[in-house]
Amino acid sequence: MKNSMAELRYQIRYGLPVWFLTLITSWLPDVGPLMRLRGWLISIFLPGFPKRLSLARDVTFLAINKICIGKDVFIAKGAWINGIGGVRLDDEVVIAPYVVMSSNNHGFKNGSVRFGGGHPAPIVIGKGTWLAAHVVVAAGVTIGEGNLIAANSVVVKDTGANSVVAGVPGKFVKERIDNPSDIRSKHQAN
Repeated sequence: MKNSMAELRYQIRYGLPVWFLTLITSWLPDVGPLMRLRGWLISIFLPGFPKRLSLARDVTFLAINKICIGKDVFIAKGAWINGIGGVRLDDEVVIAPYVVMSSNNHGFKNGSVRFGGGHPAPIVIGKGTWLAAHVVVAAGVTIGEGNLIAANSVVVKDTGANSVVAGVPGKFVKERIDNPSDIRSKHQAN
C-alpha cells in the first residue's frame, strides 16, 4: 500500500503532467521559440523549475523527481533520461538527438534479468558539456565541465574537465580548447 501511494503521488506531481504537456506540444515543430515554450511548460513540473530549458519533441524522462536540470539546458529530439539513480545536468549542457542516460544497471537473479532488480547510481553532466548524437552515458558516471562527447560514444568512466571523449567505450582523445564564433544563428552563416 505504501508503494502504491508513493506511485500515485509521483504520477500526480510529475509523471502525468509531464506526459500530458509532452503530448499536447508534440505537434509543434522543433524551432527555437517553440522548443523554449515546450521547455518552459514542462519545467513547471520538473524539480527546481529549471530556467530557460529548451526541449525538443519525443524526449522521455523516467523517475522525473530525481532529475535535476540547471539553467540554459538544451535537450534535442528523442533523448531518453532515466533518473532512478539520480541525474544532474549542470548549466548550459547541450544534449543532441537520441542521447541515452540510464542511472540504473539491471541485476540478474537465477540467471535472468527479468526479476533481478536494479543497481542505481547517479549521473552528473558538468557545466557547458555537449553530448553529441547517440551518446550513451552509463550509471555512476560523472562527466566533467566543458566536455565534448563525440557522437555514438559510450561513456562508462568519469571524465575530467575540458576533455574530448570518443569511442566505445569512451576514451580521452585530447583536451578541448575554446574556439568561439560570432555566428549564433543560421541567418548569420554564408
